[in-house]
Amino acid sequence: MNPPTTPFRHIVLLACALACTPAATAADGPSGISLKLVATNLTAPTLLAPLGDAAGRMLLGEQTGLLHVLSRDGKTSQMFDFRNRMCPLKMGAFDERGLLGLALHPKARENGRFYVCYSAPRRTNAPSNWDHTMNISEFRLRGRNLDEVDEKSERILLQVDQPYFNHNGGRIAFGPDGFLYIGCGDGGHKNDINQKEEHKARGPRGNGQDLNTLLGKILRIDVDKSAGGRNYAIPYDNPFARGGGELEIFAWGIRNPWGMTFDRGGRRELFACDIGQSRWEEINIIVKGGNYGWNLREGNEWFNPVNNKELEPLDKPYVDAAGATFTGPVILYGNLKAFPQEGKGISVTGGYVYRGKALPQLQGKYVFGDWSRHFGLPQGVLFAATPSTKPGELWKLDVLEPASHPGPNIKMFVWAFGEDAEGELYVLTNDNNGLAGKTGKVWKLVKAGS
Repeated sequence: MNPPTTPFRHIVLLACALACTPAATAADGPSGISLKLVATNLTAPTLLAPLGDAAGRMLLGEQTGLLHVLSRDGKTSQMFDFRNRMCPLKMGAFDERGLLGLALHPKARENGRFYVCYSAPRRTNAPSNWDHTMNISEFRLRGRNLDEVDEKSERILLQVDQPYFNHNGGRIAFGPDGFLYIGCGDGGHKNDINQKEEHKARGPRGNGQDLNTLLGKILRIDVDKSAGGRNYAIPYDNPFARGGGELEIFAWGIRNPWGMTFDRGGRRELFACDIGQSRWEEINIIVKGGNYGWNLREGNEWFNPVNNKELEPLDKPYVDAAGATFTGPVILYGNLKAFPQEGKGISVTGGYVYRGKALPQLQGKYVFGDWSRHFGLPQGVLFAATPSTKPGELWKLDVLEPASHPGPNIKMFVWAFGEDAEGELYVLTNDNNGLAGKTGKVWKLVKAGS
C-alpha cells in the first residue's frame, strides 16, 4: 500500500526532481560567441540544408511553404513554392503546420533527389473531420547547379493523417545507414487523449504508446527501394518489421519533436527534442526500439493523462506495458509554467552537436534553444549541453549568451537551427510568434569579436 499523500511528501519529491536536473548557468562572459546576421526579410525560417557544393550554398525553407537558395554572402533567391500543395495555414497567427522537414539524399549531387515533409489537405480516405494529412515526398533538383526544382517530379512516399493542427513534428533526416528518419508528433490535443470528440478519440495509452499508429513515433524507411506496394521499403531490422506494430516504427513514446538531427561525428547518434506538456522540456538520443515514455511519462516523471495535475508518484512507472524499461532523456529542463523560478523556457527547439572548427569551446556539445520564455514576447534562449561522463546522468546545461545579444535571452523567437557543410551552426529566428511579417532572420554562430 502506498503511503498517504501529504503536502510534505510532495515538496520533497519535487525538490528531488529539481535537484536531479542540472542548473542552466550563463557561461563565462557572453560565452565567447556572437550571432552574425546572414539573411533577412523572411517570415518563419525553419529549415536549412547544405547543397554540398564548392560555393557553400544551402537550401533555406520557410514554414510558410517557400524554399530558397541561400548563398554564402547571405543573398536568397526563391527556388520553389510549396503553398499550392499545402493545406491553408493560419497566416498572421500561430500555426504548427506548413513546410516542416527538408533533407537532401546522401547522393543528391549525383541523383538530384531531396525530400520534404509538408502539411497537405486531408486526403480522401482520411478519417472524417480530421485536420489534414502530412506528406513525406521526394522531389528532384535539376539544372547545372541544381538550383531548380522539377515541379512534376513529386513522388509521395508516405502520408500520415493528422487529427489536429498541432503536434505534427515533421522533421526528417538521413542517418549514417542511408535510411530516412521521420519525426511524428502525437497528433495534438493535450495529454495525448481525447474523450470529448469521438471522431478524434484515441485509446487510454494515447498515440505515443499505441504501436498501431504512426503518430507519436520516430519512423525509419528506405527511400532507395520500393516494396509491398509502397514507394519505399522497410529496413529489415526495424523493430516491427516482422509484425507486432506498424512496420515503419523505429522508436515511440514521442509527444512533439520540434528538431531531429544526427551527430556528424562521434557515434553518429540521433538527437530529437520533445516539447513537454507543461512541466519538462527534453532532448533524447533516439535508439532502435526505444520507448521515450509519452503519455505515461513527461521528462523523468510519471504522467497521468486523465488528470495531469496528479503528480505522484513523480518517478513511476519505470517500465512500459511490455515490461521494457523506458528510455530517459539526456538533457532536461523545467518549463516556466510549472517552475516560474527554476524554469528555462516554454518550448524546446532542437539543435545539433557542434562539430565545426570556429568555436572550439563548443566542440562535442549539443547546441539548441528554447523558442521563447513567453508565448507572446520574443525571449528565445540558446543553450549548450556538455555530455555526461557517467551513464544515466543528465548532461550539464549552460545558457549561451552571445556578445551580440547580451542578457538572459536573445530577444527573438528561436524557430530552428541549421548546420552547414563545415559543421558550423546557424540560428533561425523571427520577432513574432506566428506566420506573419518579414522579421525572420538567419544568424551564424561565430567567435565573439570576429
